[in-house]
Amino acid sequence: MEKSNMAPQAPSRARAHQPCAACKMLRRRCDGDCILAPYFPGHDVQKFAGVHKVFGASNVIKMIQMVEESKREDAVKAIIYEATARLRDPVYGSAGAIFHLQKVIQELKTELDLIRTQTRVLQEQRNQLLGILKNVHPIDPVSPMDFPAFGAAGFLSNDILYYGPSTFPLDCDWTL
Repeated sequence: MEKSNMAPQAPSRARAHQPCAACKMLRRRCDGDCILAPYFPGHDVQKFAGVHKVFGASNVIKMIQMVEESKREDAVKAIIYEATARLRDPVYGSAGAIFHLQKVIQELKTELDLIRTQTRVLQEQRNQLLGILKNVHPIDPVSPMDFPAFGAAGFLSNDILYYGPSTFPLDCDWTL
């Protein structure tokens, strides 16, 4: 019976610790104390492959060991980002992306300044046109008091109601 108890435990121990992506790629035994295992899980070999291609496994291990343990996850994320950027742009890496974004920001700031200037010019033109309109028509053109069909009180006078559509005088002095 002791043999049957031992058999199920051995495969469960083997399944408990899967090799990390680094150990899989480098074809080495992955111990429980592998420094790369927490950051490069076994199902994500491509991520480590890029990092290994750019920096090399021993350099990555050295970089991770240099960082205090609480900040290692962020350091690994930065290493992965830089490796991905280096694979895309071998000359500039992530700096190329940063320079490009800074250039886009500068172009957008210039465009925003131009639009603000155009807005001020258009507001000035609008204000000038409103000033001209007020000088040409000092009385509010929409006021009912301006129309002769309305009496002094601003109501329709009775004589305009006597006109039918066919007898309405065509020579009225209303300006539209």
